[in-house]
Amino acid sequence: MNYRAPTFEQLFALRHTTEIDDLANYERFAAAGPELVEAIVKCASAFAEGEYGPLSRSGDQIGARWDDGQVIMPPGFGNAYHGSVKGGWGSISGPVAYGGQGLPFALTTVVLECLGSANFGLNLIHGLTIGAIEAIENHGTPEQKAKWLPKLITGEWPGTMNLTEPHAGSDVGALRASAEPISGALYRIKGTKIFITFGEHDMAENIVHLVLARTPGAPQGTRGISLFLVPKYRLDAQGQPAEFNHVRCLSIEKKLGIHASPTCVMSFGEDGECIGELIGDEGSGMRAMFTMMNSARLNVGNQGVQIAEVATQRALGYASQRVQSARSDGSSGKQPVAIIEHPDVRRMLMRMRALTQAARALVYYAAGRADRSSLGISGAAERLDLLTPMVKAYCTDIGCEVASIAIQIHGGMGFIEETGVAQLYRDVRITPIYEGTNGIQAADLVGRKLVSDGGAALLELLDEIGADSRDEIELEKLRTAVSESARWMLGAGVNDRLAGSYPFLTMTAGVVAGWLLLRQERAAKLHSSEYGERFSSAKCAAARYYLTQIVPEIAGLEAQVRVGADVLYALSTDTLTA
Repeated sequence: MNYRAPTFEQLFALRHTTEIDDLANYERFAAAGPELVEAIVKCASAFAEGEYGPLSRSGDQIGARWDDGQVIMPPGFGNAYHGSVKGGWGSISGPVAYGGQGLPFALTTVVLECLGSANFGLNLIHGLTIGAIEAIENHGTPEQKAKWLPKLITGEWPGTMNLTEPHAGSDVGALRASAEPISGALYRIKGTKIFITFGEHDMAENIVHLVLARTPGAPQGTRGISLFLVPKYRLDAQGQPAEFNHVRCLSIEKKLGIHASPTCVMSFGEDGECIGELIGDEGSGMRAMFTMMNSARLNVGNQGVQIAEVATQRALGYASQRVQSARSDGSSGKQPVAIIEHPDVRRMLMRMRALTQAARALVYYAAGRADRSSLGISGAAERLDLLTPMVKAYCTDIGCEVASIAIQIHGGMGFIEETGVAQLYRDVRITPIYEGTNGIQAADLVGRKLVSDGGAALLELLDEIGADSRDEIELEKLRTAVSESARWMLGAGVNDRLAGSYPFLTMTAGVVAGWLLLRQERAAKLHSSEYGERFSSAKCAAARYYLTQIVPEIAGLEAQVRVGADVLYALSTDTLTA
């Protein structure tokens, strides 16, 4: 079954969750009127379905291939990627001054959803390029912006993020990559980085790497880290790729999934001079990198939506066609029916649909806050900071769950590779891991976002939800549980707070998602004549399922939030590992 973009659903969510019509009232986004928004969403859908989608299966089966430092992409991938460059799909929200279209990031979010649902592996090249653009735009010099942004915005030169080293893992402060000053902003870069998505490939004439490294005499830990722009090829006087910069791919990983996305081990300056440009000031690397990383985390949350959408489509298609057994209530006599008619299969399908729409609502809402933050609207940046770990963790957890349910609905055939749903499960499993594991997101929520302002941003959000949800009993119960748990967290010790951080994040994301779906339900009822009875009833049914089935389930996590760390350390390490 081929992917079909849920264009109507996306436009509905843009209007009623992102509130994109409101964004168009601001001068910077004035071009984002309803007609242009609809045209972009429909054209992105058609491009994704026609160019990216047909390559997804072969990309998984053939995979990216390493050959003596070169990475060869599966057949057709280069042409499809060049089509995205030619079509301007990477430039939607790029700054106009450097060749971008200057439209809301929310529209980029929709484009990424379409491309990623159609071809998850190939789409990974886009997300980190967007983050590289943001890092350079916010922290680079005017000369660096003029030199690098135009090609990054078009996608002609994709970008990468280079943090992780073999010995360090998530402990970025332990990195050993070095940067020796040459003159001005130029430094000699030396070191090895691992897990670099699209660190090397044959789809572009140059690749722009953003690399964390330590300058001579810099303090240990994250305070001593600086960020450098390191191209695969240095530019000549005309700004064209020229001299090789001794950036090499030593190998690519053999992975559970995302076979079409090369995950590279990268070497910088090990066999010759590798020159990088300092971005920002020495020692400010983590601040610049977090600009890129926070963008990436929103995009990874979107990846959860991408897989959940296509998994739901596959499951619905299979359940509608697979005939097995008569209905248990006798309404079909002895005649077997499609399994979609059986209660437990219907339960799984409704759960898939509700979870997918909840994840999309959370992603689109965060995208709208990102756009408002870029406009300097009061409170938007604080709201976005709070939402980012929720989007990254909750939406990727949903992607994994929905992909797993898709296999379950396919039964034994779901476990067989030829149906294609196993690929979805394999591909999505990376999303709770990279760009900061979901456990790190939970720790960030309770250790930074909650504590930094004494819970003010979260309590403000909960008050806003409460104003809408007083008549929604289960959602109000969850909102109250989150509020009380937040206050408990603020008074708890570090270990107790971290022990309950993951269920707390799930509860917090769940109450926000439930609130957004409640608002969508009301909008669907109010505008049913505009959207049609079929869409409106389906929207209301999915929202009702989430609010009555999933919200109470999430509320049950409250006990886990407050149990404390003692239960985790009841056994000594020796006993636990015996």
